[in-house]
Amino acid sequence: MIGIDVGGANVKVVTGSGVHTHYCPLWKGAPLRDILSRYRDEGREGAAVVMSGELADCFSTKEEGIAWIVRTVREVFPGALFYGTDGRFHDSPTPALAAANWFAAAVYLHSLCPGGLLVDMGSTTTDIIPLSSPKSLRGLSDLARLQRGYLLYTGLLRTPIPAVIRNVQINGVPTPVSSEYFATSADAHLALGHIREEEYTCETPDGRGKDREFCLRRLARVVCADLPEIGEDGAMAVAASFWETQGEMVRGAVQTVQQASGANPILAAGTGSRLLVSLLGARDLGRDIGDAVSALPAHAVREVMRRDLTC
Repeated sequence: MIGIDVGGANVKVVTGSGVHTHYCPLWKGAPLRDILSRYRDEGREGAAVVMSGELADCFSTKEEGIAWIVRTVREVFPGALFYGTDGRFHDSPTPALAAANWFAAAVYLHSLCPGGLLVDMGSTTTDIIPLSSPKSLRGLSDLARLQRGYLLYTGLLRTPIPAVIRNVQINGVPTPVSSEYFATSADAHLALGHIREEEYTCETPDGRGKDREFCLRRLARVVCADLPEIGEDGAMAVAASFWETQGEMVRGAVQTVQQASGANPILAAGTGSRLLVSLLGARDLGRDIGDAVSALPAHAVREVMRRDLTC
C-alpha cells in the first residue's frame, strides 16, 4: 500500500521502500500520471490519497481540480481511495477532498500525541494544527484555516521575498525592496546554509542555477542591484532580514494558536522541520517516523487507511 499527497507544486509518495518527492507544478501541466506510474507495482495493494493541488490556478474552480486529480490518480490506481476533511475515504470526487492533507496528518498524530500542536512547514505553506480533537477540525476549508490561524502562507522554498519583508538595511541604509519576483525563500535559506542545493527542489525565479552564487545574485536583485553593487554582505543582509521576519511570523502564529488551544508539545514536520526545531524548541517528528517527516500527509493517510482496514 502507498500513500500519496498531490499538492499544487509537489507530489509526495510514501511506499514500503521509501519516501519520494517530485516537483510537479500542476499549473504548468506537469505529468502527474507519468510520475505516479512509477509506483504502479508498489500500489497494487492499495493507494490512499490526499490533495491540496485542486487550488492550482490551472483549474477554474476547486471542484474542477478535485475531479481532475481523482480521475488522473485512478487512471494509474483504479482502486485508489481519497481521504476528506469529513474523516472518510471516498472513491469519487466530492468537495470534502479539498485540502484534506493536513486533516489526515491531524487524525494520524492524535493517537501519538493527543495534546500536541503540529507545525508542518512545507515548500509553500505552514500548517499549525492543534491535535486534541480531530472531530472539531472536520470540514475546515483553507479559508477557515486562514481565518483561525491554522494556515500560514509562508514556506521553506516558494515564498517570494517581498511577501515577507518590505525594507532591509543595506550598508546601514534603510532600503525598500522591490515587489518584483526576483528571489524566493529558497534563495534566502540556501544562502544562509539552511538547505543544500539538492533541497532547492522548485524552479528558480530567473530560471538559472541553484548554487549559492546564483542565490546571492537573485537576492541582490530584490533591492534592484547587481551583486557587485552591494557585495555578498548586502545580499546576505536581505537573506537574514527575510528569515528573521519569516521566523517571527511563524513563531507569532504558533504562539497565538497555542494560547487559544493549550496545545503542547510542539511537533515539527515538513521540509522545514529542522528550522522549526531550532526556531520553536519543537520535537522533531523525524525521530518517530524517519524520512516520512518530509511527506507527513502522504505517510499519515497511508497509516489512517491501514488503521481503518484493521478495524
